[in-house]
Amino acid sequence: MSSDDFFASRILLVDDQPANLRLLEELLAREGFSNVVSTTESEQVLDIYNAFDPDLIVLDLMMPGLSGYAVLERIERQRQADEFRPVLVLTADATSQAKHRALALGAKDFLTKPFDAVEAMLRVWNLLETRHLYKRLKRLIPDALELPVRR
Repeated sequence: MSSDDFFASRILLVDDQPANLRLLEELLAREGFSNVVSTTESEQVLDIYNAFDPDLIVLDLMMPGLSGYAVLERIERQRQADEFRPVLVLTADATSQAKHRALALGAKDFLTKPFDAVEAMLRVWNLLETRHLYKRLKRLIPDALELPVRR
């Protein structure tokens, strides 16, 4: 995969606070990512998810309307058995219960606010690298990968 392909990764940001979205957008832009869509409306996430087909979702947990947990549940129900689409949870709730619940619902990583910008970008890079490697392996060996669907 070329670096152009990597920087063209589609990233969906979901947070009810516009200031948090602006900060994340600026961090991603500085790293070279330009294909970023963000929303403060958790009820719209599935429609955006289906239309945008993101490679990575950065998701807040505590939002009005649909919580991040509810969004995770809906995404997990839509996930194909052979699909790896990482969700990075970014939340102020640093409790073990929040971490356990988010990870059990399909999140692949967890970061608490306020966050360190370098750590956040390293986690984004790592998750996107894993996503792209998974997609590449799936193209090379189509029947080799099948992830379990959580029930």
